[in-house]
Amino acid sequence: MTTPFDVAVLVGSLRKGSITRRAALALMAASPASLKCRMVEVDMPLYNEDIETSPPHAWTRFRGEMASADAVLFATPEYNRSLPASLKNAVDVGSRPYGKGVWNAKPGGIVSVSPGKIGAMGANMALRQTLVFVDVPVMQQPEAYISGAADLFGEDGTVKNAETEKFIRDYMAAFAKWVEKLAQRTG
Repeated sequence: MTTPFDVAVLVGSLRKGSITRRAALALMAASPASLKCRMVEVDMPLYNEDIETSPPHAWTRFRGEMASADAVLFATPEYNRSLPASLKNAVDVGSRPYGKGVWNAKPGGIVSVSPGKIGAMGANMALRQTLVFVDVPVMQQPEAYISGAADLFGEDGTVKNAETEKFIRDYMAAFAKWVEKLAQRTG
C-alpha cells in the first residue's frame, strides 16, 4: 500500500467552541485512506520582519509542521466579509523568510463555514486570492461553502445529517484526487 499523503489542516477560528473546528474534524474523519490529515494550529504572534532573525517558537513550529506536509486544507469562518487574521497571518508566516516559504506548489483546498446563509463565501474568495501569490494551487471544483453550520456538526465533529455527510465525503474524495495529481512528496 502507498503511504498516505500528509495533509495539514488549518482552522481559521481560534475560539474554543468553534463551528469551523467542528467542520474540520468532520472533514478529517471523512478523508479517504490516501490522505492522512492532521491539524496544525495557527495561533501565533503576528508576522513582523523585524523579529525574523530570532523568530518566535510558534513560527518555527508552524513552519516545521507545514514544511513536512504534502498538501494543505483550510477551514475558514468569515470575519467582516474576509478571512480571519489568524489564517492570513499563517499564510504570511509560512511565506517567509523570502525564498524559503513552506507553501510552494502544495495542493490546497478551502472549506468555508458559517452559521449564516452565504457559507462564508467572502472568506473563501479572499483566501483563494492570497494563496495564488504564495503558489498554493487550490482545488477549483467542487467548491465548499457550508452555511447553517451551527446545526450541522456535533462538538466532536460528528455530522448531524446524511446530506451534509455525503457532501463532505464527496468533497474529501475530490480533494484526495487533487492531492494525488499535484503533490510532490516531501518525505
